[in-house]
Amino acid sequence: MARKKKSDAGGVTSEWIVTYSDMVTLMLCFFVALFNPDDVDPSQLEAMISSFTNIGMGASTGGNTLSAGKSADLGNTIMSLPSMDRGRSLGTALRRAVSLFQIETRSNKVKVTSDERGLVISLASDAFFNPASARINIEQTRDILLRLGTLLQSPEIRSRKVRIEGHTDDVAVDPDGPWESNWQLSTMRSINVLHYLTDIGVDENRFQVAGFAHTMPVSRNDTPEGRAYNRRVDIIILDDGHL
Repeated sequence: MARKKKSDAGGVTSEWIVTYSDMVTLMLCFFVALFNPDDVDPSQLEAMISSFTNIGMGASTGGNTLSAGKSADLGNTIMSLPSMDRGRSLGTALRRAVSLFQIETRSNKVKVTSDERGLVISLASDAFFNPASARINIEQTRDILLRLGTLLQSPEIRSRKVRIEGHTDDVAVDPDGPWESNWQLSTMRSINVLHYLTDIGVDENRFQVAGFAHTMPVSRNDTPEGRAYNRRVDIIILDDGHL
């Protein structure tokens, strides 16, 4: 009777793959635990995601690489483009503004948003001005305006243009009052905010001023709350497309 051949003791087995895959999984979990999404630039995150495009697609040549290409020697990388730097600066300014005005945001004195125009910091007119007045309540709002000036002079945005827009509700002005229309009132409120910011050191040449009266509401004017939201002065740190 023929004897069975013993298996080759020196043969290569695939049992090591299980241990290796366990190690890779543990390393992935470790780095995920360290990951803080607040510290990641959106454009870098998109590049990371795109690098894994072909993984799991069967036979493939792998994902896109994040390593520098030949053009990088000349400084021609996407992340080095001026537009990317400007986008990052507004993102940094947005986070800084949210931190600076977090108390006033809770009390609806200040609202921090961003849109296609750029970074928008809205000052509630009822907190900064008396009714039908363009004089700033400096005693109550000095600290807020000083922090706003500090933000406008921060390194990442100190070269950007800033537009100050005044807005009112749709209630007509008192015919016996100092203003002929809401157009004048909204414009003078913008101008007085401009004067205060330039008085504390912000470069006057960076500013644009406008008054829109009731023509650009952010809420309905049929309730007291809606009209209060519409009475505001917007400080807009402009994106490059809205200069």
